[in-house]
Amino acid sequence: MTTEPILAVSGLTKTFGALRAVDGVSFTVAEGEILGIAGPNGSGKSTLFNAITRIPFSASAGTVLLSGRPIHGEPPHRIAASGLARTFQRESVFPSLSAVDNVLTAVEQTGRGGSFERDVVLAEQALDLVGFPATLHNWEGRKLPVFLRKLVMIAGALALDPRVLLMDEPASSLTPEEIERMRALIAKLRGLGVTILLIEHVLPLLTAVSDRLLVMDQGRVIALGAPSDVIRDAAVVEAYLGEAA
Repeated sequence: MTTEPILAVSGLTKTFGALRAVDGVSFTVAEGEILGIAGPNGSGKSTLFNAITRIPFSASAGTVLLSGRPIHGEPPHRIAASGLARTFQRESVFPSLSAVDNVLTAVEQTGRGGSFERDVVLAEQALDLVGFPATLHNWEGRKLPVFLRKLVMIAGALALDPRVLLMDEPASSLTPEEIERMRALIAKLRGLGVTILLIEHVLPLLTAVSDRLLVMDQGRVIALGAPSDVIRDAAVVEAYLGEAA
């Protein structure tokens, strides 16, 4: 079994004028691992995902390696095609398209289907994988509740057949029952071999599913390790847990 990390981020930096939103962030992720990412609002978590995926902007400095291959200079569609996909804080779906057509737009980018009929089958399979109700496949995105829009967005990312999935606050605005369903889905995806980077403010979910926890503050990594150790770190308590309390 190879010990090479599936994802290696080194010195990643993103500046906006004098502001260093991401400041020299480095970490590695092992294949099949769930790396949780926490931190107060404005700490740079989503900007980190943006810089890794180059959506909607690239990093100012640093490198990103996927299975040892540099991807930080690739355009976003090639990064996705190479096996790295993401979701967003808000439920990014096309409001006028049906659930299955939303996912179909992702499937068509991969060329895996080979025909329209096969593309539709793959889109439906992605929706089934995340537990989206089959009876609602043809509902427009605008008519779906928040949780189901999140499932459509995740299904669209999975339709790209990623080896690494970046999930940005999938549990935000969800009820306790929906959070538990999201936890089960994340565990299911890991069981299928998907490596996951997970930004989340719902700490019970984050600590329950993460193998390691990375905490950011003011664009920098202030702690990285086992969740049980990190949440007791004095710097974390001051920067994140203290603020939440």
